[in-house]
Amino acid sequence: MSGGGAMAAAGEEVPNKMVILKRYVTGFPSEDDMEVVTGTAHLAVPPGSAAMVVKNLYVSCDPYMRGRMTKHDRPSYVPDFVPGEVLVNFGVGKVMASGHPDFKVGDLVWGMTGWEEYTLVPKPETFFKINHPELPLSYYTGVLGMPGLTAWAGFFDVGKPKKGDYVFVSAASGAVGQLVGQLAKLTGCYVVGSAGSDEKVNLLKTKFGFDEAFNYKKEQDLDAALRRYFPEGIDIYFENVGGQTLEAVLDNMRVHGRIPVCGMISQYNLEQPEGVHNLFQVVAKRLRMEGFMVFDYFNQYYKFEEEMAGYLKEGKVSYVEDVADGLEKAPAALIGLFTGRNVGKQLVAVARE
Repeated sequence: MSGGGAMAAAGEEVPNKMVILKRYVTGFPSEDDMEVVTGTAHLAVPPGSAAMVVKNLYVSCDPYMRGRMTKHDRPSYVPDFVPGEVLVNFGVGKVMASGHPDFKVGDLVWGMTGWEEYTLVPKPETFFKINHPELPLSYYTGVLGMPGLTAWAGFFDVGKPKKGDYVFVSAASGAVGQLVGQLAKLTGCYVVGSAGSDEKVNLLKTKFGFDEAFNYKKEQDLDAALRRYFPEGIDIYFENVGGQTLEAVLDNMRVHGRIPVCGMISQYNLEQPEGVHNLFQVVAKRLRMEGFMVFDYFNQYYKFEEEMAGYLKEGKVSYVEDVADGLEKAPAALIGLFTGRNVGKQLVAVARE
């Protein structure tokens, strides 16, 4: 027995292309901060181990990765990446080898994986099985994955929407924003989104069904723009950008408004984050501004997956993806998030099934 086990443990050794962090980043990241290298991977798990090996099909590009590229003196909410090591983020994969009773060879899964062709996953229980392989597998980096769960939890649990609410979404054509707007419409809200190009604004109004949308780069005065679109004020602001947008929104919130704080992409590359100078509006208008983390909702994932898969199949939710082909395109795809180069959810196809 032991001889066979040892042979299986050695496993087939295959080339493994990977994206590593070359150095810690300050200010705006560049492609040169990362490097695509080739190593090897074993397509087997150590004997007696409950690990699994996945072949990565798609990996996700998400703005929060920028924070992990910086060295933090105080620990951040997610660990810093380590220079010389493979970048990690959510991805979709196929199980190639498994010592875990719940995961079999051939299973389709999503979870925190490496930016590489093959990843050894020490704790498969952190992964989710894919229950709707009839939908595009790439959706599990987006609408059926972490960004979808983020939109669903942030809007419903933190935002507490009611029919007829006035909802504003920033970065509205991104991975999370496009879904928040559509969930708001399904709830019976009036929805306006902001985005950074006319193409994205058009997408919001035609494909995603927003009531109105505007290009924030063309607005000299954000406060005036918000007054134009929300003469009665805003009930829910789904916060994705921070900075000047947040400041303009605070002046336009209605009494007892809610602000689920999902992210602040305008601040991630600044050496000195911008201040917000009108926070007293939180008091004056009795606002509730609450940050949230998608990890806190992972226990509700399968409930979310069924609900969202239903919306997709019924045509109630549309989703737009921006797919970069091949790991060598991953660094540019990630950097593009911070200039708004992507249209819709940015992901990388590592190996299409």
